[in-house]
Amino acid sequence: MFVKRQLGMTLIGFLLLLSAGLFVVYIGMRLVPVYIQYYSVTAIMKELGEEPNSSNLSESQIRNNLSRRLSINSVYDVDARDFEIVRSNGVNLILDYEVRKPLIGNVDAVMSFRRVQALD
Repeated sequence: MFVKRQLGMTLIGFLLLLSAGLFVVYIGMRLVPVYIQYYSVTAIMKELGEEPNSSNLSESQIRNNLSRRLSINSVYDVDARDFEIVRSNGVNLILDYEVRKPLIGNVDAVMSFRRVQALD
């Protein structure tokens, strides 16, 4: 006599797989916007670095340009005061910051970013 085995997933297995998938999606929804914002900040720094004679601007002019561009791009985790302007062997714009996002209860995700951009 031929016995046919059932194939497939049980309801409990499906629910476990679904909950694991939803957890990954939730973590992604919390962390991906921070990285998108970081890429916006790096694009702003790159644009400012490629502007002609940007190294001749005063510190307040550089900060005003940064502040305007950050607000246009809706960047909220970084302020123009977070940038360090170093004038030695050319002008470098340094950004070193952390973003802390709550995940579940008292568990937070901490993301650290550092970027150095030379100004022309």
